[in-house]
Amino acid sequence: MPAISTKRRLLASLLLGAAWVAAPVAFADETPVVEVWKGPQCVCCRDWIKHLEANGFRVKSHDTGNTTIRKQLGIPMELGSCHTARVDRYAIEGHVPAREITRLIKEEPAALGLAVPRMPLGSPGMDGPAYGNKRDPYDVLLVTPEGKTTVYQSYR
Repeated sequence: MPAISTKRRLLASLLLGAAWVAAPVAFADETPVVEVWKGPQCVCCRDWIKHLEANGFRVKSHDTGNTTIRKQLGIPMELGSCHTARVDRYAIEGHVPAREITRLIKEEPAALGLAVPRMPLGSPGMDGPAYGNKRDPYDVLLVTPEGKTTVYQSYR
């Protein structure tokens, strides 16, 4: 068996060491991407996206409106809001708090996704001085594959 030269051994060690060091970097960012469909001028949608980003999510936004994607994802129209999103295998309709999206991804229920119908004051993106710091009670709804809902989390 031929002897391996010192240069080749050194080169192989360097390459293996570089691959070992680089590997964690390539897989380090496992933060879910939230893909959002909204109208191009919607301020509260942009504020909701800022809320998601401030809570560690990466966001890809489409300014094409959300009616078509809402229908494609199976969210009933009566649960509609001004934006629709998708994260992992779940649909997110409306001003759902990042905390509940994180919980959804962690718990992995057999569901279509989450919805906060309409645009309740005090929900992420519908909060702060621009809205008089008002807070309406609202529920985050878990939407089943059949389109039925149960309360996932209440905000009072």
